[in-house]
Amino acid sequence: MVDRHREDLTVRQEGAVLVGVTLPNTSESNDHPLSELRGLAKTAGARILGDLHQRRNKPDIATYLGSGKVEELGEMVEERDADVVLFDNELDPGQVRNLERRTHTKVVDRTELILDIFATRAKTHQARLQVELAQLEYLRPRLKRMWTHLERHGGGIGTRGPGEQQLETDRRLLDKRIRDLKQRLSSIQQRKKREVNRRSNELRVSLVGYTNAGKSTLMRRLTGADVLVANKLFATLDTRTRQWAIPGWTKVLLSDTVGFIRDLPHDLVESFKATLEEATHADLLLHVVDASNPYVREQIKSVEKVLRELEAESTPTILVLNQIDCVEDPTIIHGLRASYANAVAVSAATGEGVGKLEQLVQKMLSERFVTAEVTTHAGNGRLLAYLNAHGEVEDQRYEGESVIVTVKIARHLLERVSSDELEITLLDGAPLMDPVADDE
Repeated sequence: MVDRHREDLTVRQEGAVLVGVTLPNTSESNDHPLSELRGLAKTAGARILGDLHQRRNKPDIATYLGSGKVEELGEMVEERDADVVLFDNELDPGQVRNLERRTHTKVVDRTELILDIFATRAKTHQARLQVELAQLEYLRPRLKRMWTHLERHGGGIGTRGPGEQQLETDRRLLDKRIRDLKQRLSSIQQRKKREVNRRSNELRVSLVGYTNAGKSTLMRRLTGADVLVANKLFATLDTRTRQWAIPGWTKVLLSDTVGFIRDLPHDLVESFKATLEEATHADLLLHVVDASNPYVREQIKSVEKVLRELEAESTPTILVLNQIDCVEDPTIIHGLRASYANAVAVSAATGEGVGKLEQLVQKMLSERFVTAEVTTHAGNGRLLAYLNAHGEVEDQRYEGESVIVTVKIARHLLERVSSDELEITLLDGAPLMDPVADDE
């Protein structure tokens, strides 16, 4: 069989054999241990030719799989004329190299497969930069594997030296590109922060959740926005923000974000921090889950892990149990509601339960409001205009040169006004942080 050495990172249109190793601390279903990998492979465009699964107490240092399974994998690859082996685990460069030598075909681990999917989904300039950075960060320690063609010459004088020099040259060029991408993305992130800060006077809600949980469908249901809805993993890579008019209450800004997944590569999370800026500064998160998915609890934990990495785990959150129209056993919904606070069951497709979701959103956002009595100089027109623009003024009376305004306003907006020129008394007894100077 002819060696198939890697020419690029893509797995599109290739025949693939799926491989997974389950370790003692791995969460997976006994019935379908490779079901998620199968979905990833199909999303990447690969043709699935077969699969191989093994349970081990620890991975083999050289090949991750046990030696017997490696032989079985090699035979399967040859019999089915596979172009690529897709692993549901993260492999180190040495393991990939050893597996490629033993199977005579390309080996792609879970991280590289996810990066490949992101590369096909990236449409905007920012998303392409983010994916490229994550790919280069992944590729750097694996550059040596890309130079396996040098070994065909047997090494030695005249081959080993120039090869190593070229490898170092490639590393320098790659490092330079990484630095350039980080600088450009840092600039984008700073711009995103300014954009988010400019909207700090408005209530912001962000949709987060496992990929393909139905976030975009829910956004279309809530806002009427013409956003892409597709039954594909990672259909959304760019944050979209739309106005959501909650019936009988007010308008908020609703943002849809990139979907998460188990073992989402750290470099990818780092690269997409600019895209996830809306989620990290939201007043409320709607954590959307596919309640009909048999792995729903594992998916919830995976999203919570990423939120911790983004330092957004303390943001008030509603667990949106989506796709209840596809749930056959009602005890599943009851169990999830019992396990998680602020959970509401909906169907983004049919609209069932959306009214209850809107009521809960209104309730939780209203808890961020306070009723306060603000005393300031009667000539402080800037403050009076601010309170009228951002709060609901219930009463305004004058005492000498002072004006006393009773206003219902979001707590964080009241905290933004200067304390030097006014006196604030909360009428509902809730403590207020020391006010800070308003942003220029």
